[in-house]
Amino acid sequence: MEPEEINEFSNKMKEAGEGGESLKAISLAISILAVLVALVTVLGHRSHTEAVLSQARAGDMWNEYQARKIRFDQITVEMDLLGLQPNSNGDAVEKKLEADRSLQEKWKDQLTEEQNKAHEFELDVEHAENKALRLDIGEALLQIGVVLCSVTLFTRRKLYFFMGLGLGVAGVIVAASVLLLK
Repeated sequence: MEPEEINEFSNKMKEAGEGGESLKAISLAISILAVLVALVTVLGHRSHTEAVLSQARAGDMWNEYQARKIRFDQITVEMDLLGLQPNSNGDAVEKKLEADRSLQEKWKDQLTEEQNKAHEFELDVEHAENKALRLDIGEALLQIGVVLCSVTLFTRRKLYFFMGLGLGVAGVIVAASVLLLK
């Protein structure tokens, strides 16, 4: 139920003589819960987007790692073949082998760096997914709280209002728990 609908309903109830301060308090609580739902929903969507982007970065980094690893292995095979084949120019072969060795040394460090970065991105994905899960649960609890508080307007039973507020508070606590994630 949107805040405008709640206010309209409240006004109709006042015109019918059934309004009062309790309806204003309930309407205000529902409006606040609705704003909190919107806030937690946006944060949840951003966390899901963060997880997708981190997953893409991790995939890209693994692709770079694999491409470099393939080139590294090709050079190893080339070096083995050069060492096994008879040749007429030993100096040229030795220069080529030395160039390949220095390239492999350089790439060893780069392979390790790329592998570490890919693992970091995977940790970012896990962290973002954990945040998104908590925000989704918080959003669901807040939405249920809004519905229960709205039921109070129809039934005039405050039990629904207090249950809705309780679930709303639980939703805020679960959503806020993302701040505790490391």
